[in-house]
Amino acid sequence: MTPGYLALRQHAAWMDVSARGRIRVTGEDRARLLHAMTTNQIQALKPGEGCYAFFLNAQGRILADVNVLCFEDHFLLDCEPELRPKIYEHLDRYIIADDATLEDQTEQIAAIAVEGPEAESVLRRLGAPVPQEAGSQVTWNSRTVARLSITGSGGFFILLPVAEKQAVVDALNIPEASPEDIRQVRIENGHPRYGEEITERYLVQETAQLQAVNFTKGCYIGQEIVERVRSRGQVHRLLRRLEMDTATVPPAGLKLQVDGADAAEIASAVFSPALNKTIALAYVRAAHAEPGTHLTLSGTPSTVSLPA
Repeated sequence: MTPGYLALRQHAAWMDVSARGRIRVTGEDRARLLHAMTTNQIQALKPGEGCYAFFLNAQGRILADVNVLCFEDHFLLDCEPELRPKIYEHLDRYIIADDATLEDQTEQIAAIAVEGPEAESVLRRLGAPVPQEAGSQVTWNSRTVARLSITGSGGFFILLPVAEKQAVVDALNIPEASPEDIRQVRIENGHPRYGEEITERYLVQETAQLQAVNFTKGCYIGQEIVERVRSRGQVHRLLRRLEMDTATVPPAGLKLQVDGADAAEIASAVFSPALNKTIALAYVRAAHAEPGTHLTLSGTPSTVSLPA
């Protein structure tokens, strides 16, 4: 077990997430634009609030996911590094007569994540304010502290000028988590990432990330499909966390069976040193997606359990 892995699980670790995309949206029509483009309730957000949302195509498939942070005069969109150009171009394509302007601020704003069971204590020791609600944020001098997590362990992003990043890292005095540590812990926690477990292949309900969706808001791109699936209950597969009593890590795409028939497909998997077993995230046929269901992978039994 590495120091970063142990810290994420037991205490707190820091991660440099400056490579994540940060797109600023300004203009009088900014809320209306984002409301019509995403799955969540944007127009009701007040400064200091935020939410998680999906961008969909007309067929209801997931183009991207995003954290939307609401400020007094703008929104800030936080996304996976590889989604930055995709989201920018997608939004820009739909700005026609709207009073809305996009600005890619990724290079101008650094970002440090502090996550783990003691993340809040670490921030308080620094004298930083602690936002309480998921997606909410508060100002800390020239910085912003947002309650966001990339590992599912709970934690915060500190958005700050690039020139201040090293001073904050030095003051944290906690281990740094590597990309491998981050991936291990987030899969252990059943926390999906766009580009690995969530892609354009999937529909909203299949991901089980319903915190990204407001089912009572007005029209948005892909809403007809989302509502059709909801009203008819036609969810054929669901993203679930699997536990396997084996040290062998199966590759993505491998199938699992129930009574000899394919019942699930692995999206990602890691060996968990803390649990001494392999943990996977997999899309499981709805008929077999209840906790406690047993599946077989090349003769190895697995237990389906709901994401943490």
